[in-house]
Amino acid sequence: MNLDTVVRAAGDPDREQPWADLGLKTDEYDRIREILGRRPTSSELAMYSVMWSEHCSYKSSKVHLKQFSEIPQETRAGKMLAGIGENAGVIDIGQGYAVTFKVESHNHPSYVEPHQGAATGIGGIVRDILAMGARPVAVMDPLRFGPLDAPDTHRVLPGIVEGVGHYGNCLGLPNIGGEAVFDPTYLGNPLVNALCVGVLRHEDLHLAKASGVGNQVILYGARTGGDGIGGVSVLASETFDADGPAKRPSVQVGDPFMEKLLIECTLELFAAGVVAGIQDLGGAGLSCATSELASAGDGGMHVDLEKVLLRDSTLAPEEILMSESQERMMAVVEPDDVAAFLAICAKWEVEATVVGEVTDTGRLEIDWHGERVVDVPPRSVAHDGPTYERPFARPDWQDALQADGAEALPRPAGGDELRATLLRLVASPNLADKSWITDQYDRYVRGNTVLAQPADSGMVRVDEETHLGVAVSTDCNGRFAKLDPYAGAQLALVESYRNVATGGAVPMAISDCLNFGSPEDPAVMWQFAEACRGLKDACIELEIPVTGGNVSLYNQTGETAILPTPVVAVLGVIEDVRRRTPSGFEAAGETVVLLGETREELSGSEWAHVVHGHLGGRPPVVDLAAEKALGALLVDLVGVATSAHDLSDGGLAQALAETTFHRGVGVSVGLDAVHADPFVALFAESAARVLVTVPAEGVNELLARATAYGVPVAAIGRTGGDAIVVDGQFEIAVDEARTAWAATLPAALG
Repeated sequence: MNLDTVVRAAGDPDREQPWADLGLKTDEYDRIREILGRRPTSSELAMYSVMWSEHCSYKSSKVHLKQFSEIPQETRAGKMLAGIGENAGVIDIGQGYAVTFKVESHNHPSYVEPHQGAATGIGGIVRDILAMGARPVAVMDPLRFGPLDAPDTHRVLPGIVEGVGHYGNCLGLPNIGGEAVFDPTYLGNPLVNALCVGVLRHEDLHLAKASGVGNQVILYGARTGGDGIGGVSVLASETFDADGPAKRPSVQVGDPFMEKLLIECTLELFAAGVVAGIQDLGGAGLSCATSELASAGDGGMHVDLEKVLLRDSTLAPEEILMSESQERMMAVVEPDDVAAFLAICAKWEVEATVVGEVTDTGRLEIDWHGERVVDVPPRSVAHDGPTYERPFARPDWQDALQADGAEALPRPAGGDELRATLLRLVASPNLADKSWITDQYDRYVRGNTVLAQPADSGMVRVDEETHLGVAVSTDCNGRFAKLDPYAGAQLALVESYRNVATGGAVPMAISDCLNFGSPEDPAVMWQFAEACRGLKDACIELEIPVTGGNVSLYNQTGETAILPTPVVAVLGVIEDVRRRTPSGFEAAGETVVLLGETREELSGSEWAHVVHGHLGGRPPVVDLAAEKALGALLVDLVGVATSAHDLSDGGLAQALAETTFHRGVGVSVGLDAVHADPFVALFAESAARVLVTVPAEGVNELLARATAYGVPVAAIGRTGGDAIVVDGQFEIAVDEARTAWAATLPAALG
């Protein structure tokens, strides 16, 4: 092998290099040469190409993301112990506990190889949480697919669901929530977002930094192989063309059983106090771990690359540095602790080897059998990559889109047509039962799951003695974001916020996964910029910080971009999970109360989408003050309300159906206090609304508290019977509605 060393790079500056094939632009390659004062070696070129990719460097998005720093970082009940820039955000939840959570994307790999793409998405986010010093306790999976009846949806959906379930189930982690949304724009570009929640004591927090000259750098976990070379770092930085991905590097292959050993081994290493710094190996593999650890620490690291344990002995240094093989971690360990570190790894049958040490050179130096193949300033690789201020502009078609509202669409008239519309909507792919998916996940392993699908939010117990717990929800309506990306991002946030509050948890922090089309399209960049601005403004108003997240761009096939999909996860804290408020009707004879105001807001709704295939107009109005007051009221109603279910997709009609499906308890409601038009009352998707129930003796207390919080309130009916009865309009047996709701996915997917 003709090894390309630093010495050789200095001696033949004009050698042609495949920088364009690795995704670098002309100015980026020139900048690398300027930084180094010479051409890069092939190993350095490999490192810069993956670390300066869109997926790793956020070069198109960071100019907009920086406004999140304007959001106050204090939470209502505690403080943020770690935030943006770390592997995951960490929030103080009281009683000496902290919770870390994050949502990330694995979209493009999951299109190429659905099972492994989705599985390694779960594995990667779990290691992010582990690297903070936390035990992972739950996962969630917001998913987006093309039309349910499309052949390619039938190719990718079963594999993605199988991958998520297989990896999570093998790890023994409950999957407590997520979404499955269908829209034509996701055909050929499904979205696989993965979230993980972890729990730690304050004193167990660990950060990704390599400090302490002479400290040893240890790589442990699975061996490095040829799978995922370039992987997500390259694949997620290119658009898909009509014939498939423009680039098809090998997708990573996951081994959940190795990851389970890695989790338990790492937690014991933390408990033994032998870890001075730690980083998981995900996107960009060793290139990322070495450069980020060195850059965040004392600035210097030396690595002997031949000491990396390999599954494939033929791998070149460049391939080792680019490999995204899974189930690997890198730790910084004081010399006196190395023997204990290796002994714990041996106990768990996790291979570990010392590959380098921390230096005071300010350089990342990597040798291959005694010859220097990398000599770079680590910050230039990890943090000082290119920053693009890409052109963005409100698209010419936005005005026409917003002018084409749903108000003029033909509406159902009379009870029979309203009844038929309800049955059609509950059976539509986006509103139908998702048990075909969620039954493939273990939702209750570990015994701490309190709420899971189809509840409004997932909830897990943190402490078995005090019953302290956390709730998490993820949401986004891409149609709303297409109509108005500023408001659409806020609507995603407030729906997750509301879902957490319905269970009785206090919303504390958010993580986001911003999925958009090509940043080279000014219209897409405008959507992205507006969504970021919307999230920032909403977080300031709601007093809720952004702890971190992910950006996924180039989500489009040819000229067709996905709906802008800023998925927002909200985490909330509940003092006693035994007192949570369930999502469905619990008993007959209770009063049904609607909180919030219903307006004629039908644009972007499921009714317009399903019945008319229409997208146009303006999304529902966002009233952040109303959402904040509603959230506070819902937390205050713990112990008063017997159920609480938010109104969102499908409006009041869908909420009534879902709450009756919970235990088969029927309901009878009148619509006069909701809206003068029965159709609007049932199918409008106005925000800041929740359906609650309360025993007869608690009605006055609920009404008084709602009034005190300034939340509009109306008693609209009563639970009981075995049917959904809308006074003066129609009646549907609960079993008939549930049969329609439950049949859609099994009929399509088998």
